[in-house]
Amino acid sequence: MGKITFFEEKKFQGRCYNCSSDCADLHTHFSRCNSIRVESGVWVIYERPSYKGFQYILSPGEYADSQQWMAFSDSVKSCRAVKNIYGSSWKLRLYERPDFGGQVVDCSDDITSAYDTYKMREAYSCVVTDGAWVLYDLPNYRGHQYLLERGEYRQHIDWGASSPGIGSFRRITEF
Repeated sequence: MGKITFFEEKKFQGRCYNCSSDCADLHTHFSRCNSIRVESGVWVIYERPSYKGFQYILSPGEYADSQQWMAFSDSVKSCRAVKNIYGSSWKLRLYERPDFGGQVVDCSDDITSAYDTYKMREAYSCVVTDGAWVLYDLPNYRGHQYLLERGEYRQHIDWGASSPGIGSFRRITEF
């Protein structure tokens, strides 16, 4: 398991909370989060309790302000460690329709623009057979982030997206 530290103020100032396991409700530990230090592991943090709302995937490193993890607010209310990222291969299969229908795209590498590479702007379902991935709704690893771990996602809402738009995606390789 990894270790992550949350700070209420920017640049690792103010009240802090050290965490080394999944936590469905962080509200009793701090009221807002403006900087984070990830000592080990890959973490997904959520803006709402019970692993809901916008999600942000953080690799080991220092995030001196919320803009560094592309946050939309200073709200961090739950977190969990990303599991099943160990291995040497990654495979993601995207489908243009729900329930694995339509055009299929197989991926094993990071893609900065799904449209430029595959002429694909939307994915309604997907299957992750190897590794863990971060899907972004904008090109160049920008916008909303969605964690995709091994498994089947019959529709885009299964990975937490409100729309099927995809812009880019990358493998989670650091842990």
